[in-house]
Amino acid sequence: MATNKTTEKDGAPDNNREKGRLLRQLPSIDSLLITPEAEKLETKYGKSLILEGLRNVIGQYRQAIHDGASEIPSNQDILHDCQEWLRIILAPSLIPMINASGVIVHTNLGRAPLSQAAASAMAEIAITYSNLEYDIQIGGRGSRTVHVENQIKRLTGAEAALVVNNNAAAVLLMLTALCSGREVIISRGQLIEIGGGFRIPDVMAQSGVKLVEVGTTNRTHLADYSRAITENTGALFVAHPSNYKIMGFTTEPLLSEIAQLAADHHLHSLYDQGSGAFLDTTRFGLEYEPTVPAGLLAGMNIVTFSADKLLGGPQAGILCGPSHLVEQLRQHPLARAVRVDKMALAALASTLEPYITGRVTEQNPIWQMISQSGSELEARAISWQESLLSVGVEAEVIGGFSMVGGGSLPGSQLATSLLAIGHQRVEELAAALRNYKTPVVARIVEGKLLFDPRTVLPKQDESLLQAIVTNVKMIS
Repeated sequence: MATNKTTEKDGAPDNNREKGRLLRQLPSIDSLLITPEAEKLETKYGKSLILEGLRNVIGQYRQAIHDGASEIPSNQDILHDCQEWLRIILAPSLIPMINASGVIVHTNLGRAPLSQAAASAMAEIAITYSNLEYDIQIGGRGSRTVHVENQIKRLTGAEAALVVNNNAAAVLLMLTALCSGREVIISRGQLIEIGGGFRIPDVMAQSGVKLVEVGTTNRTHLADYSRAITENTGALFVAHPSNYKIMGFTTEPLLSEIAQLAADHHLHSLYDQGSGAFLDTTRFGLEYEPTVPAGLLAGMNIVTFSADKLLGGPQAGILCGPSHLVEQLRQHPLARAVRVDKMALAALASTLEPYITGRVTEQNPIWQMISQSGSELEARAISWQESLLSVGVEAEVIGGFSMVGGGSLPGSQLATSLLAIGHQRVEELAAALRNYKTPVVARIVEGKLLFDPRTVLPKQDESLLQAIVTNVKMIS
């Protein structure tokens, strides 16, 4: 009687019996492994992963039955789900994207896209042996630090150069090797922070130097540096504030003045130029950006800069200056910890070549984008618009601005033409494009989603339009 009452009240015993029956009907892993479909998966992925995938999928079906599911999956369903699980766990998290934001050197999107020549050079070196640390002439051990040095010397006019894995490492190595245990003087207006929380005061502390701040946020005079020099001073340090701009009532000494003051006191003069500019940016309608050679011509001992910003190359940091100082950097133990790899060296060599031959605006993607004419941008935006209108997607072409980005030329803008799509659910559309199979990053302004042709690579046009059409129709 008690059993009957329980069954009438909540049906628990009957439910449990039904769940048990369904669970017993699930196929065993052994029976699945001998199917032709599983054998194909095993050939591609290996038995260990197939077992893990099948256990995971069957576990999910077991849980679904406990939660009330009443259908038993077929072998094909389970194997399909297993294949999908394998696809997801093995899919790379680093994937190509379409940058339609108009930010040319977009740090979050990988900074500078490489030229095809640089990418090919990297790939060629990656898949074979090379003379990375082999001296072909003597048939013995060589040094990776000599690669691309002659090209950098030719471009900068420096006596010597050293490449490390990024500019933060270059600054850290420079300060550690030349100034550890001593005071380094810097203007308060240059205590910068760049993306990812990299702060000049922090890296100076990590290098073992004592930071000495002089002047104020907006005004620092040469006399401020002079008064701060003591017997324990090791260097005068200048950090070019390339990711922000102080306007109005401002004063900073010239680099040449700081270099001369340092020389008069037998101190190092160190310059973090940062952006890696070698071209006159005013030629392209931008504000003036100090160049790397200008820092050396001003008399600064060591100049450091990034390779993947305005230089338009791979991630790397470059130090250049007199041979005796660069040799100190080269021999310091930290240099090995921050050394650059063979792929970056190959890509960097290919990136530098057009600078030397005078073809950089034709062959470097960053400078191709910067130098694009207004008519070219407008024609491309109109062609996008016409393609979308032909399939029923409303769009217009409007004027706007691109930005250099990457912590370079803050406040400078380049006129452009934008493809604009108005949508009632514009945030949802932007999110859908970011999550598309080839993610698209655009920007929203006044309720419109804007796509800038300046930063979309020509080979990506078809993918961009397909993404827009698919997602607009899906959300409408």
